[in-house]
Amino acid sequence: MPADESPRAVLLGVQLPGVDDAEHAASLTELGRLAKTLGLQVVARISQKRAALAPAAVVGAGKLRELARLTGGSGVVPSGVPSHRQRRGGRPLEDGEGDDGAVEADDRAADEVDGAADAASEPPAARASVVVVDHEISPSQARNLERATGAEVLDRSAVILAIFHRHARSREARLQVEIARLAYMAPRLREGGGADRQGGGIGGKGAGESQIELDRRKVRDRIAQLRRELAAIEQDAVTRRRRRADQATVAIVGYTNAGKSSLMRALTSSEPLVADQLFATLDTTVRALQPESVPRILVSDTVGFIKKLPHDLVASFRSTLDEAREASLLVHVVDAADPDFPAQIAVTAQVLAEIGAADQPRLLVLNKADRLDAARRDDLRAAYPDALLLSARLPDDVAALRARIVQFFERDFVEAELLIPYARQRLVGDVHAACRVLDERCDDAGRHLRVRAHPAVIARLRAAC
Repeated sequence: MPADESPRAVLLGVQLPGVDDAEHAASLTELGRLAKTLGLQVVARISQKRAALAPAAVVGAGKLRELARLTGGSGVVPSGVPSHRQRRGGRPLEDGEGDDGAVEADDRAADEVDGAADAASEPPAARASVVVVDHEISPSQARNLERATGAEVLDRSAVILAIFHRHARSREARLQVEIARLAYMAPRLREGGGADRQGGGIGGKGAGESQIELDRRKVRDRIAQLRRELAAIEQDAVTRRRRRADQATVAIVGYTNAGKSSLMRALTSSEPLVADQLFATLDTTVRALQPESVPRILVSDTVGFIKKLPHDLVASFRSTLDEAREASLLVHVVDAADPDFPAQIAVTAQVLAEIGAADQPRLLVLNKADRLDAARRDDLRAAYPDALLLSARLPDDVAALRARIVQFFERDFVEAELLIPYARQRLVGDVHAACRVLDERCDDAGRHLRVRAHPAVIARLRAAC
């Protein structure tokens, strides 16, 4: 869709205590990239410093009117509530009830006049139809914002879930995203008309159950069904990982759009999806390191992380993230050209800790070095002496990373000699697959192989001989 035909969006953020100006600006910039990935055209940003999100509509009355000038709304939360909304028990809500103290009554009349005048001055074609909030907000805050702005309101979690939903390709990823999406939607279901409580009956509502309660029960039942389906798929994934337990495994992890899939393609000569957008990869791909090493090293690409990743998504993708938890080595890829990359390193470390992978051996890779000048590269080498500074586009850099990975797995290798009797010649293939064979000769006792491998592998092969 061309940019001029894309829905127009306004970014809305609140700078809370403990968040400095640079961090707040970086968060809004990232929100803009999320909105662009979702197909929205960002036309403005509105920000306010507050001690906490306003309980009614996220920001104060003045910023709300400023927002309404861009969307065509009144700029205030109207008094009362839509007539179709009802509270549990069937009694209509009183004026302002349930809106968390929207706007004080003595300010409301003047605000409505000012907001309406501001909105009228904006041409309808130029108005934004979506407000994207850089926080997870409550259902009442979202509802009040919609009523004040006349625009669709999406919080950060909703945007991320929508992107995940769009990019999910495999059956497992679709199930994971759908579970997280329904868990997010359940408390945000709105009461529709005709929601009177009804008596029970076969195939009908339970006794005294309102329509909103029925809808939420359907959502809970659907989530339970999806979790059963996902559990069966996850069991297959567990079985596959168990078969790879004795193999050297590498998991590529990092912030979204750091270049993980590009490195995966370069290291394994495969063709995973590579796109300059957030969360382009949701499905785990496992390939052998190329050129193949002996023993073979398997490389997996994982879903990217991001600041304020919804907890339901982390929970749903826990099986996928187990690839990182069970890997022998984590290759932590960072976009070194992003000025906010130190904060992204911290976010990745936090998510890895949440899934139990905080203590896994880790190699930090500062990617996209081709976008940096020589002075910046020197600064990064001094600041991160153990990291590897490279570009996934340069074959020599990729070869250096491959060498570091192979070196990691060979650091504990020892040389040994194995004698395989002629009656056990079927083991020769296993030796060549698990060890680097340095020399081979035969005599009356059998086949002698001088190998280099991990001590545990050598012990296992000797026991089999």
